[in-house]
Formats: sequence, structure tokens, C-alpha cells
Amino acid sequence: MKQKTKKTVSKRFRVSAKGKLLRRKGGQDHFNSREPGKVKRNKRRDETMSDSYKKSIKMLMNV
Repeated sequence: MKQKTKKTVSKRFRVSAKGKLLRRKGGQDHFNSREPGKVKRNKRRDETMSDSYKKSIKMLMNV
């Protein structure tokens, strides 16, 4: 039987063109006006996941 994609994983992670796993940094929803500008800018960037998670996350995403 075909394995279904875990929707929570597919929404939280994405695979870049070079095969890296990217995820959005947490804590972006609210209370950002009190953060310094440097922190706000860094939250906009995607974060690369370590290679130890790569196999399990790609398996859940069916990539």
C-alpha cells in the first residue's frame, strides 16, 4: 500500500533545489515589536536542518 504524506511535516518543512531541508524559525506570530531589529530580520530567514533529520523527514514527506 502507498504511504500517505504527513501533512504537518509537509507544511513545516520544504526541500530546497540543492536538497537541503529548510524550516521557518519559530516565534514569529506576535510580540515582535519589542524585539530588536536584528532579531526581527533573522526571524525572516529560513533555517537549514541538520543532516541527522534529513532521512526521517524526507520519508514522512514522501520525497
